[in-house]
Amino acid sequence: MTRQEKANAIAKILDELYPEVPIPLNHQDPYTLLVAVLLSAQCTDERVNKVTPHLFELADNPHDMAEQSVEDIQSVIRPCGLAPRKSQAIYDLSHILIEKHGGQVPRDMKALEALPGVGHKTASVVMSQAFGEPAFPVDTHIHRLAYRWTLSTGKNVEKTEADLKKVFPREKWNKLHLQIIYFGREYCPARGHDPNKCPICSKYGRKSLFS
Repeated sequence: MTRQEKANAIAKILDELYPEVPIPLNHQDPYTLLVAVLLSAQCTDERVNKVTPHLFELADNPHDMAEQSVEDIQSVIRPCGLAPRKSQAIYDLSHILIEKHGGQVPRDMKALEALPGVGHKTASVVMSQAFGEPAFPVDTHIHRLAYRWTLSTGKNVEKTEADLKKVFPREKWNKLHLQIIYFGREYCPARGHDPNKCPICSKYGRKSLFS
């Protein structure tokens, strides 16, 4: 079976298991999504969703956030971890959005990546989930699954993203990214994984390496 044939078969399984894929981070608009994704670095979506209502009660737009102190932001987001760095990034990017983008989140990958605390993965999520632009955000979990399923031999998320974009249709990238996340949580965890019980690994997995 070629890599393309395997990708097609995996996509079919994911479509059957997850015909609908709600965005896991609660948000109201591109700005609140951007902040939520920034907070999700090294933090679970569940915890982020518990913190953001309190943060967005304080400020849910760049103008109000820019009027807060870094310390006030930090006190709210502390449960997400890395609070000093994330609070400074939220404060700084809010000012930049006002000064350079008219208070709006830019619909542009390079402009997003130029914001404090916003890397390629975060920018890709915003482009995909806020604006509906084709993107394939790859985090460490998707990177791990792509290797398990022999869809990529990438040593980093950038190479894995490029490999996945080659075998999956552009119009399916946004949905597939979420489908893989949901599948990993339910069937293909990083630890305690039984490949024989996994709908994908049991058929297409890298048999010699499971962790």
